[in-house]
Amino acid sequence: MSQPMPPTGTGPLAKREARLAWGLLFPTITAVALVVVLPLLAIFWISFKPVELADLRAPEVVLREDIRGDDDVLGAEATLRYRLRNSSQDQPITGVTFSDVVPEGLTVLTLDDRCTLVGRDLACDLGDWEPGTRETLTFPVTVGQAYLDNALRPQDSPATTTGTASNVLTNSTFTLDNFSRIFNGEEFIEVLWVTLFYTVFGTIGALLVGLFAALLLNKSFRGQGILRGLYLFPYVAPIIAVAFAWLILFDPFSGSANALLVQMGVTPEAINFFGERPLALIMVTVFEIWRYFPLSFLFILARMQSIDSDMYEAADMDGASPFQQFWSLSVPQLLGILSVLFLLRFIWTFNKFDDIFLLTGGNAGTRTLTVNVYEQAFAVSNIGAGAAVAVVIFGCLLTFSLFFLKYVSREEGL
Repeated sequence: MSQPMPPTGTGPLAKREARLAWGLLFPTITAVALVVVLPLLAIFWISFKPVELADLRAPEVVLREDIRGDDDVLGAEATLRYRLRNSSQDQPITGVTFSDVVPEGLTVLTLDDRCTLVGRDLACDLGDWEPGTRETLTFPVTVGQAYLDNALRPQDSPATTTGTASNVLTNSTFTLDNFSRIFNGEEFIEVLWVTLFYTVFGTIGALLVGLFAALLLNKSFRGQGILRGLYLFPYVAPIIAVAFAWLILFDPFSGSANALLVQMGVTPEAINFFGERPLALIMVTVFEIWRYFPLSFLFILARMQSIDSDMYEAADMDGASPFQQFWSLSVPQLLGILSVLFLLRFIWTFNKFDDIFLLTGGNAGTRTLTVNVYEQAFAVSNIGAGAAVAVVIFGCLLTFSLFFLKYVSREEGL
């Protein structure tokens, strides 16, 4: 009687293969966790913390040591001085101590009640400090021959300090003030509207221009390769170079575009393209379209050239016009790649920061959510508020991606 076969994937060989597969994937999973997941969790954590830029450095005891007086005369009296302070103006430090080695040849005459001296080892227990505490300890000393003979001075052997302070990044203090600050008033609505305008029209415009460029270069002709290379220039050129080229081109005082418009009589005076509302937002959106349409062009052209030409020949024999062939044959074949490109370009444009920052700095009505992250975190020095805006960006993109993948991609068969 034959034995039943074990289910597929449950045998010893299948288990070993599964362990090997997970072992090979482990470096990738680790890299993704370190590069993507951990920073994302850190942003979520910081968004609920009342942390500013100065709080990124934990409170510590800052100490400066020097010697005052005639320390180069044998038998002279001098003063060994220690200046200490709490580096934080908000957080206390408990259990403050410091220790130092008195240079050989210096004889300490009197000690502070909080300090002890064993041999040349000096130790002081200064207790708990309030925020911003400053204290100076002075010890009268006499200078001996050994101190004059060696080249060591008090600052050459740095003192060590200890103390315990609560770090706002790691303590249990949480707040919703960062989010309430973001959503309070009409400022967030305006920034969100600017972001959506820039993202939606920049994405759709890049796809349409890329589609048009792909249609132009879908046929073979002389110089096709050179023209394709020129089409890629906006995408491969350094962002700083092309951004400043646009600023110079559309400069209201010396720009070629303004000079041409004035000479042609289109406008009586120069236009400040990147300094007036709503023209500045339109210009940065046009720049986004111009810079990133080559990516759409490459993908769409590759998909077009994979479509069977027999369909177009049959449609041509049936008397279909070029527009009918495009609408009835090309568009259904391109919907898949257009959907993927729309998803990717929407996410990338929504996260775009450098283009707008280089062109306008977020001024003249071009302040997007990503620019707001920079301004909150570094211009205002509120790291928590900047992280909260980043969480809002993540939530918006996650919502859009889930909606797109659930509804749009299903209709396109992706």
